[in-house]
Amino acid sequence: MNEYVDYIIVGSGPAGSVIARRLSEQTSNSICVLEAGQNDNNFFIRVPVGFVKTLYSGKFTWNYQTEPAQATNNRIIAMPQGRVVGGSSSVNGLVYSRGQREDFDDWEKLGNSGWGYADVLSYFKRSERRVGECDPDFRGLTGELPITNPDWSSPLCEAFIRGCEEFGIPRNADYNGAEQLGTGYFQRYIYQNKRVNCSDAFLRPALKSGRVQLKTNATVSEILFEGRRAIGVKYLRNGQTHTLYANREVILSAGAVNSPKILQLSGVGPHELLAGHGIEVKHALAGVGANFRDHYTVRSISRAKSALTLNELSKGWRLGREIVRWFAGKPSILGLSPSMVHVFWKTRFSPQRGDVQILFTPASYKPGSNYVLDDMPGMSTGARQQRPESSGYVHIQSKDPLQAPLIQPNFLEHELDQRTLVEALKLARQLMTTTAMAPYLVNELQPGKDVHRDDEWLDYARQKGTTGYHMVGTCKMGRQDDPMAVVDAQLRVHGMENLRIADASIMPQVPSANTLAASLMIGEKAADMISAQ
Repeated sequence: MNEYVDYIIVGSGPAGSVIARRLSEQTSNSICVLEAGQNDNNFFIRVPVGFVKTLYSGKFTWNYQTEPAQATNNRIIAMPQGRVVGGSSSVNGLVYSRGQREDFDDWEKLGNSGWGYADVLSYFKRSERRVGECDPDFRGLTGELPITNPDWSSPLCEAFIRGCEEFGIPRNADYNGAEQLGTGYFQRYIYQNKRVNCSDAFLRPALKSGRVQLKTNATVSEILFEGRRAIGVKYLRNGQTHTLYANREVILSAGAVNSPKILQLSGVGPHELLAGHGIEVKHALAGVGANFRDHYTVRSISRAKSALTLNELSKGWRLGREIVRWFAGKPSILGLSPSMVHVFWKTRFSPQRGDVQILFTPASYKPGSNYVLDDMPGMSTGARQQRPESSGYVHIQSKDPLQAPLIQPNFLEHELDQRTLVEALKLARQLMTTTAMAPYLVNELQPGKDVHRDDEWLDYARQKGTTGYHMVGTCKMGRQDDPMAVVDAQLRVHGMENLRIADASIMPQVPSANTLAASLMIGEKAADMISAQ
C-alpha cells in the first residue's frame, strides 16, 4: 500500500525540526519527518555533560571518519554526526553562536539574494528566547529555544577573561548582539540544568498538532523522480524497504554529509562519480558533495595549581555532590557545556574583521581519549580559524545506502589556514600566561615549552587537530551559472522540481561560529519559502 503526505522532511535535526514546526503552524498540509536514528528519550541526552557518553558511542551518532590527508599527517579523524531525533542538537556541545554579520553579507555577495544579515536577522530572532539581559534589536525574546548564560563558574574562567582584558581583548557580554569581537561566557541551549534539543523546542510540539508524523529508524536510501520532479522517497526500516510519496515537496535536512550522500544515491551529483558506481545519472550536478568545510580545531593543555578544576570535581565525593546539586536544580558541573569561555579576535591576516576563535575550559582530557577527564588539575584551550579556505568533498563509495561515504575535508590544505591557525595557537598560549592566570598555571603540557617557531606550531597542529563538528557546504547555495552551486536562493535544487535542501550543507562558506544557530535560521527561512508556494 502506497503512503502519501504533502511534505516529506528527511532528517529531524535543527532545520528539519523547525520546518516541521512552522509548516504545522502555517498550513493544513500533512508532513512526515523521517529520522534514521532512534528516539531522543535517553537520560544522557537531557544531561548537558551527557555528551561524553553519547557523542562517540555510535548509539546516537553516525560514526563517520575522514580519509587520510598529507596536511594532517595522514591521520584518520573521527567526525561523528547526530543520528537520533533532534539530530546533532541532541549530542553536541550546546553552544549557541550565530556568527558575524559579514558572514551572511558574504553569502548575499555570492549571488544569494535575500541572505544578507539584514534579511536573516529576523529569522535568527524568531526561534530564540534569550534569557538574560540583551538588546532586543538583535535578540529574540519569545521563541521556542531558550538561550542562557552559565549559572556555574570557576575562578579560572574569571581569571582567563581578566587576562584577555589585560591583553587588550574587551569583555563582550553578548557576542550574538551588535558585535562578536571580545571575550566572555558562551551562551547555550541549557534551561533549568537540562539540554533543550531541537526536538524539545520544535518537533515534539509539531507532532501534537496532528499534522506531523515522525518515523524513527528510517534511513532514506533514494529520492524518487518522475523526470526531474521529486515525487517521494524510499527508506529502510526494520530490514524492509518502504516507499513514501510527497504531493508537494521533498525537503532534505539530513546534514552536510547525508544530504549529498542521498542525492548521489538518487542519481543527482557528479556524473563521473555516479556512473562509476553504476548509478543512473538523473541530473549531473558537479557541486553535490563538493565544497565541504569545517573548523579544524587544535587544543593546548596546561597543568593547573587549582585542585578544583573539572577534573577533580568529576571524581569521588565531589562528583556525588555535583549530582545531588543537578537533581536539586542548583548550579552543577553536570549542567555545563564543554567549552565555557570564548575569545573572538583578529590576526594580522584579517585586521578589519575577527578571524580566529579561542575556547577555554577549566578542564583537560587524557591524551588520545574522547572527553575522558584527566587525573590531574588541568586547563585547556582550543584554537581555530573562523573562515577556512580549505575545502574537500563527500563521495559515496557504492550503491549501498548503509555504507559510509568518503569524507575528505582537506584540513590545512590552504596556506592561509596554516598561517592563521598558527597565530591562533600562539594567541592561546599568550592568554594562558597573563598576570591574571599566573596564580593558577603550573606549566604548559601540550605542545610544551620546546615549541616556538611557526613550523613547530604547524607541525603540532598537523598532529593534534580535529574536527570542530561544524560541517557545511556540500550542497552549496549559489546562482545557476555557478558550476558548483547545488541550490538557488530559494533552496531549490538547480534543474529539479519539488526538491529543496535546508540544512548546513547549503551554506556556501562556514560561518564564524558554531553552526546550530545558522541551521535554525535556514530552517525558519525555508519554512516561509515553502509555505509561500
